[in-house]
Amino acid sequence: MIDLPLMTYVATMSVTPGPNNLMLAASGVNFGFRRTLPHILGISIGHGLQVLLVGGALAWVMAWLNTLRPALVAVGCGYLLWLAWRQAHAGQPGSRGQGQPLGFIGAALFQWVNPKGWMMVLNVALLFLPQGADWQAAAMLAALCALVNFPCITLWAAAGDRLRHRLREPRVLALFNYTMATLLAATALWIGVEEGLLGWLPIASVGCSE
Repeated sequence: MIDLPLMTYVATMSVTPGPNNLMLAASGVNFGFRRTLPHILGISIGHGLQVLLVGGALAWVMAWLNTLRPALVAVGCGYLLWLAWRQAHAGQPGSRGQGQPLGFIGAALFQWVNPKGWMMVLNVALLFLPQGADWQAAAMLAALCALVNFPCITLWAAAGDRLRHRLREPRVLALFNYTMATLLAATALWIGVEEGLLGWLPIASVGCSE
């Protein structure tokens, strides 16, 4: 179960652009790497916990997923739109010190309403867990996913922190935040359209990312 294809898959899905990484880059710019660290840990540990629970109860999850899908998509997209609105106002002149980075619990809980995160977790469980695997196997898979995920998403926060020093001008920072907000909003709308038109296709959607 713990092999190179699995690690490559998780690393690729974790490091490529997506809602989590967009938020981490924006947080790195606005709050710095140290204050973004709880956000990073929340994503990695929340992702690992999601893999554990989904992998350990895969049959139950697959049975209920279609029923829960509309609510997950609606909450996830709505939350992304709210984050986009907050991001758009984060760097406006006069707003310095008012914003707060997303914390550990918020980041961990977001994984459960992130449709693209669900696709990734389901692909990992379906492709890399042997049939009839027990909770111990699911725990090993979850630990590996969290360990591989952590350095991959950390790169985005670190890049944002480095970029922070080049965005000291309030107007430039505001432009950056508007751009990131637009990307988050576009991601939410794209997810909503994709889910509405194509349905829930976790195995086929291998291009999803963090």
